[in-house]
Amino acid sequence: MSDTDIWKLFNDAQRNIVYLNKQRLAAVEELKKLQREKELLLGRIEQLEAGKQMNVVEGTVTKPMLLSSFSELLLRIDSMVLLGMIGTSEASDIRKKVMDRKDNIPDVFHDIQQKTDMELLSELRQFSEKTMRKALHIVHICSEMEPVVSFGSLASCVTGLSCALQRDGNLVEVILPKYANMDLDAIQGLRKAEAEFDSYFSGRWHKNRVWIGVAGGLGLTLIEPVYHSSFFNRDRIYGYSDDFERFTYFSRASMDYLVKSGKQPDILHIHNWETAIIGPLFWDIFVHQGLGGTRVLFTCHDLSSQCLEQPDKLGLCGLDPHRLHRPDRLQDNNKTHLVNILKGGIVYSNKVVMMSSVLSKERIIHSLSHGLEPTLAIHKEKLLIAPYGFDGTKWDPSRDKLLPANYSADDIGGKAVCKVALRQRLGFSGCSSAIVGCIFSGVIDIDVDNLKPAIQHALRKGVQCIFMGLKTPVRSTTMQALQEELKDVNMRFVNKYDEALLHLILAGSDIILCSSFDDPLFQIPLKAIKYGSSPISLDIRNGGFRQFEGHDFRSISRKEGFRQSERHDFGSLMSTQYIISTFGKMSLYQALDEINNDPSRWTWRMKDGMSKDFSWDAECLDIHWAAYTFIKNL
Repeated sequence: MSDTDIWKLFNDAQRNIVYLNKQRLAAVEELKKLQREKELLLGRIEQLEAGKQMNVVEGTVTKPMLLSSFSELLLRIDSMVLLGMIGTSEASDIRKKVMDRKDNIPDVFHDIQQKTDMELLSELRQFSEKTMRKALHIVHICSEMEPVVSFGSLASCVTGLSCALQRDGNLVEVILPKYANMDLDAIQGLRKAEAEFDSYFSGRWHKNRVWIGVAGGLGLTLIEPVYHSSFFNRDRIYGYSDDFERFTYFSRASMDYLVKSGKQPDILHIHNWETAIIGPLFWDIFVHQGLGGTRVLFTCHDLSSQCLEQPDKLGLCGLDPHRLHRPDRLQDNNKTHLVNILKGGIVYSNKVVMMSSVLSKERIIHSLSHGLEPTLAIHKEKLLIAPYGFDGTKWDPSRDKLLPANYSADDIGGKAVCKVALRQRLGFSGCSSAIVGCIFSGVIDIDVDNLKPAIQHALRKGVQCIFMGLKTPVRSTTMQALQEELKDVNMRFVNKYDEALLHLILAGSDIILCSSFDDPLFQIPLKAIKYGSSPISLDIRNGGFRQFEGHDFRSISRKEGFRQSERHDFGSLMSTQYIISTFGKMSLYQALDEINNDPSRWTWRMKDGMSKDFSWDAECLDIHWAAYTFIKNL
């Protein structure tokens, strides 16, 4: 080797040494930076912990609880770095996002100590991804909202979804009519705005009062007509001959209010036929009044309620009847001399969401469209299915304050405690092979001839059974007849709704009998799964649960399931797939047999269900967020 070659190798080695030294120094500086960041965070934690400690208030998260979750999370992130699971850069980014959203940590991360590093890292990455999303301003214009005014599933959906969206970092507001029968005590800081605003109706401009407050953490606006004060000053929400006029007035007034208040939401979210007319109002009148960046999403909870009216009535809110009374717009598909208001919401919205926990898009279009099949088929590409959910902060056995003991999928010991407490509460003597809770809405016409043999079989097996109605007492003639025929020491009928007892029944039961898996109002099947109680549907109205006959999803993998389920006429909702594959073909007889003869499989089934998330914050939120972001980018 020549001297020149040796000198070249020496220079290359020198450069490599310099480069590696720079890398080492940079790494040292990064570690020092992370150490300073950690010390700063720990110093802030110590300052907060040294401050005044808040007393534990029922239903709230106290500072010590918040700090405990917060500090535990930071320490676990440190552990992940030391184990080599994540790099220092990613860890620093996650810490910053956790710090920025520290007030939400107890709501987002549950049972931190029970989770493995891999499980927690997956949640942290999802959390980090969500914090990078651009927050949206969403305005719901609707006719119901829990707990202010509630008639059906719409109220719980608006509140549940809105709270989930707000927890996810978005700004969410709700606009309602000011009904005479609404619960004003449920609105914090309710006050009347000093200024009134005008809205158009029936050829004139009319004054409206505005009331503002907060309900469930959501900004709430109530619109009160001055001249047409009788529209909402009534005993009921719905069911009047002038419902079209009432809700058309409210819809137009809501749009006039948005424009005159200067609000420019990213998304207008409208619901059912009562506010469906906002679709054509938006595109024909308001889109060029400062709302050019706004998009419309329409959610339908019930296709059977459509509102058919004479075309001329569209002129009441300023729409052109001749322009809209066409087959591709609002003309009804069957009664062509009328306009269909619900159809208008479908046609004039950027996306349409059908709410159902068990139905597919194909089945809704072809079997449950109530005359709207041609319209739904044309707009099929913008039709989505989203499942209902429940309040995960209230219905979670790991933190349910109404239970004598808490438990989770990782530690189910508390469920046995709840079972003992349930037996004591209802005066059952001794133990039994299982406890079966029967939860009904109180408004369903129960088929005793179908239900009775199943209960009698359970009683012969030594099972203890509990019946309770929801919201309304179980006093129908059919239930009274059942109570007379099934007198037994292992039977209990609870004739008065008791919320605390409902929580205990869900926690202490092994099986929950329900009328159907499709329960949009109370979501008993999903809550039962979360509490480790298997839902068994009798589909009482149809003489036995058979609607999934012939569809076996148990052998379908998750990836294959989405394709296969479409061939089987089921949507690709994870909640739908899980419920059908796990409980869709299981009878009460089969469930009891598995409890007695294959307890390990039963326990696995119970834990597997409890690990799933069916709250509003899960699949329902994800589907709506995807719809919002899609239409916002149109």
